[in-house]
Amino acid sequence: MTRSTDKDRARFVSEMFGRISDRYDLLNTIMTFGRHRSWRKQAVGIIPADTEGVALDIASGTGDFAFDLLQNPLITQVVGLDFSLDMLKVGILKAHKRNLSTEFIPVVGDSHSLPYRNDFFICATVGFGIRNFTNIGRAMAEMLRVVRPGGTVVVLEIVKPLGFVMARIFPMYFRTFTPILGSIFAGEREAYDYLPQSVQGFITASELAIAMEKGGLEDVNVDLKALGSVAIVSGRKPS
Repeated sequence: MTRSTDKDRARFVSEMFGRISDRYDLLNTIMTFGRHRSWRKQAVGIIPADTEGVALDIASGTGDFAFDLLQNPLITQVVGLDFSLDMLKVGILKAHKRNLSTEFIPVVGDSHSLPYRNDFFICATVGFGIRNFTNIGRAMAEMLRVVRPGGTVVVLEIVKPLGFVMARIFPMYFRTFTPILGSIFAGEREAYDYLPQSVQGFITASELAIAMEKGGLEDVNVDLKALGSVAIVSGRKPS
């Protein structure tokens, strides 16, 4: 993929999420039958309880992953980085309602070029966003760069399922029902046509784990959910 194509795709995805930002949380709940909340809490639970300092949530969107991170009283702030200002605006309103305006730091930025010094964050998370990256390897390298030695990186993502049944049924469900739900609840079919395509073109959980290992993470672990269609993949930056 060329640099111009990367920029075009990033612009398209950013604009798309901007159009659905006010309905994103509702659609996320409907499409996952509300399970995204428990998956996120399990992902956050991988981070050691004694982790103390500032965390980074990449592709933070409306901030739910960041707010779950802030349930740990030792995590003093979470930088929620996303390339969609409209999504972050929703997160800012949610942070205000939760009295977390000083703890949630919204930043419009690019996951492939993080504006932070080396070893700055205690941990990094990505929830349902890594499949939208134009270069996973580069984004992984950036995450590893800004996390402190010994820090944890956790990715929660919809992945390409394995097995004869799920490999056929899941894409069919996602392709058929997601655009319909998007039209009904968000009035935005194009965006919800893209989402199944982004999953279909993505990698398996094992391939994601390999990419994270190649990026330099140790102790990489894969925890499959939803019959293998969702994965929590975590690893640790070498000390």
